[in-house]
Amino acid sequence: MLRNVSARLELDISGRADLVLSLAVAHGGELSSERLSIALNGTPIEPQEVVDRHGSRLHTLQSDAGRMTIEYSAEVVGQAEPAAIDELDRIIYLRPSRYCESDTLLPTARSEFAGIQGFELLAAVGAWVQERLYYVPGSSRVTDGAVGTLLARQGVCRDYAHLVIALLRALDVPARMVAVYAPGLSPMDFHAVAEAFIDGQWHAVDATGLAPRQSLVRISTGRDAADIAFLTNHWANLTLRELTVLAIADVLPIDDPLRLAEIR
Repeated sequence: MLRNVSARLELDISGRADLVLSLAVAHGGELSSERLSIALNGTPIEPQEVVDRHGSRLHTLQSDAGRMTIEYSAEVVGQAEPAAIDELDRIIYLRPSRYCESDTLLPTARSEFAGIQGFELLAAVGAWVQERLYYVPGSSRVTDGAVGTLLARQGVCRDYAHLVIALLRALDVPARMVAVYAPGLSPMDFHAVAEAFIDGQWHAVDATGLAPRQSLVRISTGRDAADIAFLTNHWANLTLRELTVLAIADVLPIDDPLRLAEIR
């Protein structure tokens, strides 16, 4: 599978700021080409790359006030090896986190999914979340977690993923969040899905059903949205003037939600 991905951001920055970008394809994917360019008021800036233990490639930089333009593009050839297994993951991704309140949702999870295990559990949780939520752009706040999403019965991809993750953790299944480029997604944007650990491997769960899981390209991996934001800033305020994301594949798979799929 040949996949081409790109992102363009335009920011207005009010003063000195420390920025962290998470736009690059994670380590593990074979890239035939890649380009990242950053300019402040037309002057190029060279960021520093920091790689976390999941292979997420973060780019850090300091900026003064002005208009910043960020452009990223990559061509991904073939598919990456399956996500590495880390024993620490099986501890961390069973714990409640900022946006995935699995402890609060434990009674709900145990009541709704009693007696279901393995892949059948992943499919059941994904279908349950999909049936109970409406996908409504702009309906949620950046501070909303899984409990708030369940009460509101609506959200966007991050909200769907948070609820899936919280329910799975409450059922003793390690689960985490992945930011991805998603060929086939409409409208096009950055996408977020859940990833659950069963039978010795990480498997994708996307309750939105908006893009084939087999075409997803991993950007970053973490506990919840706090770990996978495409842009984080400290000190000065900024205004996002433009965000354009593109992800295409030469062959777009047909995804069967009743089958296992990995992010590769």
